[in-house]
Amino acid sequence: MSAFASDPGLNEVQDAAGHGTEVDVAVHLHDGTVRLSILWTQEILLNADDADQVAQALQRVAGQARRITAARRSDRPTEA
Repeated sequence: MSAFASDPGLNEVQDAAGHGTEVDVAVHLHDGTVRLSILWTQEILLNADDADQVAQALQRVAGQARRITAARRSDRPTEA
């Protein structure tokens, strides 16, 4: 089981050139890092609507990452 949770809003986003390339935006549930993956190649060509969906997914995942890292900071013992 992966520690990354992918943003479900990108299920329909694919390469505008028709190569079957996909993009994935995910957050690591333990340390709050954000992963942006371009699957099957090194680049992806997006139409404007799909590019907007990717940008929105990155913003959603960044918010999740901030909450995860804030929770981790609050779980640490404070120094006296």
